Amino acid sequence: MSDAENESTTPALKAELDRLRALATEGSEEAMKSVTQWLRKLGPKLAEVLPSSQFDAVLFDVGGVLLTNGWDHKERAAVLAQFGLDKAAFEARHPEPYDALERDTISMLDYLNATVFYEPRTFTPDDFIAAMKLVSTPLPSNGIEVLSEIAASNRWMVGVLNNESRLLHEYRMEKYNIEQHLDVQLSSCYLALRKPEPAIYRRALDILGVPGPRAIFIDDRKENTDAAASVGMHAIQFQNEAQLRFELQQLGIL
Repeated sequence: MSDAENESTTPALKAELDRLRALATEGSEEAMKSVTQWLRKLGPKLAEVLPSSQFDAVLFDVGGVLLTNGWDHKERAAVLAQFGLDKAAFEARHPEPYDALERDTISMLDYLNATVFYEPRTFTPDDFIAAMKLVSTPLPSNGIEVLSEIAASNRWMVGVLNNESRLLHEYRMEKYNIEQHLDVQLSSCYLALRKPEPAIYRRALDILGVPGPRAIFIDDRKENTDAAASVGMHAIQFQNEAQLRFELQQLGIL
């Protein structure tokens, strides 16, 4: 293709990509189908506006990207209601031990003793933990298939970078077969650091052995993507599967 053709085609493709981004963000089934059809149609022409591969690693958050959150306020409310516990009393006791739990400096039993079993109950810690596990499910529009496709390509290191207790993290990885796709698991329970602390992103990069600009980080929360960007990572705020596919397509990952 001549330089003149490139000059005329590239702006047109960029305009089309902007239109597709808006559709992908919409997230409806119709929009997702339209995005998929157009990306297939554009095919090789995307190379004209996509950078050559400039990344070594792709890291995914888990809760809010792949699965529902492990033990966020919605999940806590559902389980507390199931056991007839006072939400205000629980939440007043929750923050400090939960921070320690996600850093793996206390056990799940320590956490539950501080928040639930500080007085006699008609149920056991095992009963409560079983209910905690059951509220973990895949999101309706999630990034699991995207993660598996990237992993199957064997072109990039693939991992998770999430805040989670050891018990729930390991359960969720095994239950939904996510661990089979991963090269690395950079959870707060292993690093004793939590997002959005900049230190957890720097530690992740040290473990991966790559500079920030060569790593992609995907998270649903803006404070977490902003923190990742602050250490040089290419951050994508997840909204739905179509939007994520579109963003990664533009980076030459899918």
